[in-house]
Amino acid sequence: MTTEPVVGFVKGFKFKKGAIAESIAHDSHNIIAIGTSDEELTHAINTLIDLKGGIVAVNNSNSKFVKLEVAGLMSNKAGSQLLEEYSELSEFASELGSNFESPFMTLAFMSLLVIPKLKLSDKGLFDVDQFKVVDLFTNE
Repeated sequence: MTTEPVVGFVKGFKFKKGAIAESIAHDSHNIIAIGTSDEELTHAINTLIDLKGGIVAVNNSNSKFVKLEVAGLMSNKAGSQLLEEYSELSEFASELGSNFESPFMTLAFMSLLVIPKLKLSDKGLFDVDQFKVVDLFTNE
C-alpha cells in the first residue's frame, strides 16, 4: 500500500547540507527523514528503500548507511561490526552540521506520539497535548 508522504518542519538539527533517513520511527516504523532539500531527501529515502530498511545519511552523491536486515529494525551482524558501521555513519552525519550527539535517535522519536508536544504521524502533524492531528500551518 502506498500513501502520500506527510511533511512537517523540525528545528534544532542544524544540518547545513544532506539528509538522513531511517526505518526506525517509533511506534509505527515507517520511513522518517529530514534534510536540506527535496533532492537530498529523495536520495536518502530511495537509498533506504533499496536497503529494505536501516539508517542512512547522504550528502550529494555520497552516502553512509547501516542496513537493518530484520524488519528494518534490527541487524543480524555481530555487535562489533554494527558498532563500527554505526560509528562511521554517525561521524558522516555530524559532518552535515548537526551538533546532536545522536541525530538518528532524535529523529526516531519525532514520530513517537506519546511524548509531548508536536510529533509527525502517518496522518500528519499530531498535537499530543490536544490528542489530535493539526494543520501544519495554522496549528488548528
